[in-house]
Amino acid sequence: MRTRTVLISALIVLAATLAAGQKIETVDGVKVVHNSGPGAWGKTPRVALEPIRVLGDVDTADENMAFYMPSMIAVDGAGNLFVLDTGNHRIQKFGPDGRFLATLGRQGQGPGEFYYPAWLTIDDTGFLYVTDPNNQRIEVLAADGKDHKTIKGLDQGAGPVFLGKSGELVTGSPRWLLVMNPDEKKPETLPKLVKVLDRDGKPLRAFGEPVDFKNDLVNRSANETIMTVDAAGQVYLVFPVQNRIEKYAADGRLLWRADRELPYSMEIKDKGEVKRDGGNMSVRGPQLNRCASGVAVDAKGRIWVAGMTRQLKKEEQAGMAMSIAMDGSGGRTIGYKPQGDGLELRKTDAYKLEVYDAEGALLGSLPLDSFVDGLFIFGDRLFLLDKLRGAQFREYKIKG
Repeated sequence: MRTRTVLISALIVLAATLAAGQKIETVDGVKVVHNSGPGAWGKTPRVALEPIRVLGDVDTADENMAFYMPSMIAVDGAGNLFVLDTGNHRIQKFGPDGRFLATLGRQGQGPGEFYYPAWLTIDDTGFLYVTDPNNQRIEVLAADGKDHKTIKGLDQGAGPVFLGKSGELVTGSPRWLLVMNPDEKKPETLPKLVKVLDRDGKPLRAFGEPVDFKNDLVNRSANETIMTVDAAGQVYLVFPVQNRIEKYAADGRLLWRADRELPYSMEIKDKGEVKRDGGNMSVRGPQLNRCASGVAVDAKGRIWVAGMTRQLKKEEQAGMAMSIAMDGSGGRTIGYKPQGDGLELRKTDAYKLEVYDAEGALLGSLPLDSFVDGLFIFGDRLFLLDKLRGAQFREYKIKG
């Protein structure tokens, strides 16, 4: 009777898996989940988003809300909101009610200063960890913005930083890698995607395998990752231009890999090109379709991915132009400017939220009506970033 009960239970699990449109296989000892169809929820999502507020607006006259290329939002234990206002080289602090409280940091290279900071994380004691890639460091600030310490020696640049297990920092590669000298000697193997450091910046371990596309420009672009870390120190990687989602244990073991059905191809359309004219060099990046723009994990262990229903049309597209000016003493000035036909737009149906369970199975999706350049979850609050067009964060409460 016990054997029969176990068999029936196994058949029920298998039937549920098939009903959810999944195929599970093992590749090199790792579980791979192939998701198809709308997911276990079908066409009726079992979660909803309740709008709370919008922080920032590209057209506002309030200088405290006038963000320029914001990159990140973080929440401390008291519910205060910290917006990393990258283009203005500052952090804007708001109360739980959205009221402006203070500006932290300023442009520069000294203690407590940034130059286009890229990421922000807050620990349990209120210290702020600010990724400062153009200064090749992580700045650690006290809750009042005063300099606490600087973490240097980041050999692959300063990417996103998260708090992992006690006493550890989990870091990823920078989202954009500048090609200064494409003829420089390349390493025999591509660098790992995730590095774990102690709180002083000493490397502890590295993991996450990039794909070698046998082309340096493609490798730099196609191995771009968006990452997040949960309360247990587990790491989640989403690949914007690969149909690939991965979950790692805190010690770096790959737990599973997942993909899903996409209504467009992820093939490489153009590998890009490097051209030289005398002492000048121009780089045209690869042309790749994109399938994700953010990832976060909620308190129930569900994985939220900002995905795409389709590719953006030409009139919807926007990006950043970067300029670098060198002076006679070897110093440099970097500038960023949003550009593209879609800068004036605020609405689109090209994005959606995909929700997965802790084992990589697609539960369902929610439609969105705005552009999404980042996704963040703190408690039951979900934030969607519109970096270039609206320069704002939309805050929602997760219900369900």
